[in-house]
Amino acid sequence: MKKIYIILILFLIVNVSSVKAEEIKFNKCIDGDTISLKVNGKVRKMRFLAVDAPEIKHGDERAEPYGDEAKIYTCMKLKTAKEIILEYDNNSDKKDKYGRDLVWVFTDGQLLQEKLVKKGLAKVDYLYGDYKYTDKLLIAENYAKRKKINIWSNYNYDQFIILFILFIIILIVSLFNKKTRRKIINRIKKKVYNKTFTKIKKLFK
Repeated sequence: MKKIYIILILFLIVNVSSVKAEEIKFNKCIDGDTISLKVNGKVRKMRFLAVDAPEIKHGDERAEPYGDEAKIYTCMKLKTAKEIILEYDNNSDKKDKYGRDLVWVFTDGQLLQEKLVKKGLAKVDYLYGDYKYTDKLLIAENYAKRKKINIWSNYNYDQFIILFILFIIILIVSLFNKKTRRKIINRIKKKVYNKTFTKIKKLFK
């Protein structure tokens, strides 16, 4: 009789776990840190807790570096996952102001946020509480920074560009008269007045 009960319990455990795995299905990726899943047949938007992936192209706004790569990586991990598990954090709101579920996402037993951060495709951000896996994410981020992976690869390069443009400006100032200097500097401003030049302006404030 005991054997029959044990067999029944094992049967129920196996069936319950298989149903649970089928309840969450991939629907689509919106970007590197926002996804759409089917939960119990209902489509719901999910926002990854505690990370921020680079933006993809939206309308007239340009994509940020590695935004597309982050989206592709997230899509690949979710599409190929045999099991997707969502976990809510007790120290976080369940939804954000856009109505998206704020979740930890596991694909085949691995925390997707941690994988994204370690690949240099997201940074640790939006920490509004003592979240469960923050320490894991910070370790992953330190690793990506140390190895200069993806979003961290041009960290020192940006500084070099700023110094180089400053050097050119100083050179122009020293070689030409006031009128010529002004014309050349104005031309440079038109060509390089982007994020890099904005950083230079901030240095002089």
